[in-house]
Amino acid sequence: MIQVKSHNELLEHLKNNKNNYVLIYKAGSEQSECAHKNIKEVENIEGVKIYAVNVAEVRDVHKNYAVTTAPTLLQFENDKMIKTVKGCNSTQYYKSLFENSLFSASSSQEGQKPQKRVVVYSTPSCPWCNRLKQYLRENNIKFRDIDVSKDQKAAEEMVKRSGQQGVPQADINGQIVIGFDKKKIDKLLGLKVQ
Repeated sequence: MIQVKSHNELLEHLKNNKNNYVLIYKAGSEQSECAHKNIKEVENIEGVKIYAVNVAEVRDVHKNYAVTTAPTLLQFENDKMIKTVKGCNSTQYYKSLFENSLFSASSSQEGQKPQKRVVVYSTPSCPWCNRLKQYLRENNIKFRDIDVSKDQKAAEEMVKRSGQQGVPQADINGQIVIGFDKKKIDKLLGLKVQ
């Protein structure tokens, strides 16, 4: 984890890597120390860069991203913020988050049809959510994972679109699939049904 001392320094770092995370924490706070420790345990994933900003020392980073609570983990694609994760989470949650960002950011191979847009609405404790994401990975389907337990706005949007609160839900080019409906997922993604 690389300590950052200013927003300008952070921007310089973000330009050099596609998969970036920034932990905004407050040294001495129990929740912040928990998040810092758990991320540190899984930080050595090739292709993922993790930066740390202590708000007790650095005053300009959190303001630029409208962060009002610590700890907050920000996910970036290069210098564009794409996701916010608040609080302290388990090492397994962070590991899954980092590995998934690598998978979903990998570019499609030349000569292939463009892949449909896939968004998975899930929670970390949902076994069917994990099974759905694993199935997509096994079939080399890139997807964006939204943890609705951490993103209230996304949870409300999901319910508004599907009329359902349960997870997993997948949005495949605007078509909502509730649960792990393998047959429907295969059909929408053009996968060969076995």
